[in-house]
Amino acid sequence: MDFDYQWFLLGLPVAFALGWLGSRLDLRQWKREQRDSPKAYFKGLSLLLNEQQDKAIDAFIEAVQQDPDTSDLHFALGNLFRRRGEYERAVRVHQHLLNRADLPRADRERAQHALAQDFMKAGLFDRAEEAYKALEGTAFDTEARLALLTLHERSRNWRSAVEVAQKLERSGTGSFASRIAHYWCELAIDADARQQEADGDDALRRARSAAPQAARPMVLAGQRAFARGDHAQVMQAWGELMTTHPVAFNLVARDYANSAIAANDAVGALERLRTLYGRAPTMDLLAAITLLDPGAAVQRSRLLAHLQTQPSLSVAQELLRVSAGDTLSSDETQGLRDAIGRAAKPLQRYRCAACGFEAQHYFWQCPGCLSWDTYPPQRLEDL
Repeated sequence: MDFDYQWFLLGLPVAFALGWLGSRLDLRQWKREQRDSPKAYFKGLSLLLNEQQDKAIDAFIEAVQQDPDTSDLHFALGNLFRRRGEYERAVRVHQHLLNRADLPRADRERAQHALAQDFMKAGLFDRAEEAYKALEGTAFDTEARLALLTLHERSRNWRSAVEVAQKLERSGTGSFASRIAHYWCELAIDADARQQEADGDDALRRARSAAPQAARPMVLAGQRAFARGDHAQVMQAWGELMTTHPVAFNLVARDYANSAIAANDAVGALERLRTLYGRAPTMDLLAAITLLDPGAAVQRSRLLAHLQTQPSLSVAQELLRVSAGDTLSSDETQGLRDAIGRAAKPLQRYRCAACGFEAQHYFWQCPGCLSWDTYPPQRLEDL
């Protein structure tokens, strides 16, 4: 049977017309979808700027449904969920992105970083640690390591914190010597609590090596020697502290005086304390001097001189204590002592210079903002 080319020639225009019509329909649908998707996106953005987060989330969900391949919409939606505390939904959004095989590398790293933030905010620290470690060698490498450092500090995993801080330092992020010294000091304290003196010695040695001029290793070296009753070692460690960090010496001034008495060096220690007090008078130094020179008359004279130069409630309270019964009745003295004591108590605190957190005891790491070395080693009344 012969093929009739006439039918072929007649069918060719019909096929072309049908193809053209189909392409026009697809093009119209694509344009309509592209037109609707930005509208939903900008609507969500407008609602977000007006602090209507619930409605913004609904708008972004609508935009994602219309254009499920747009990663930016997923990131916007995931960040909104995290800001609202809906961490499970944020995790699902970012995990969905990571499961996409066609996701570009940059967006994959961004999604991994967002997922790590979700876990961190949700308090899932183990999963956050794994997620941050997966970012090693990516564009988020430094941010991930800094987050890991914070994570290790919160969990008091000091050895891991040392490793991460050393990596950050080697990468040129900055100097972490002081923080590394703090980590080793924490490890030394933990070792002493477990009665593992050799491990404590090693940790303290590493702390001094990490930051030779840092104050805390010197303070800790003297405290450990004081606990052992090695007062000669105490005098050596805190003598160096007195020279290099005279302000931080206030933290151990009283114990220094007690060690000087035990080491038969009261005269020399008294002279050194008087010299330091002459440069920067504080109540801690005055109390240490009183331990070495406890005469009532000279003590009263010192308190009065301090009160005249630095009028603080604590000094007034102490002066009333030593002069009780001389010119005031005991009831009046007691009443004044109690009143001044209550007024002085808020000033007998340490305050974090970073966040303002106040505490009765001195902290090397602020319990409020977790910053290191932000507590001036002087009480509020001495500042």
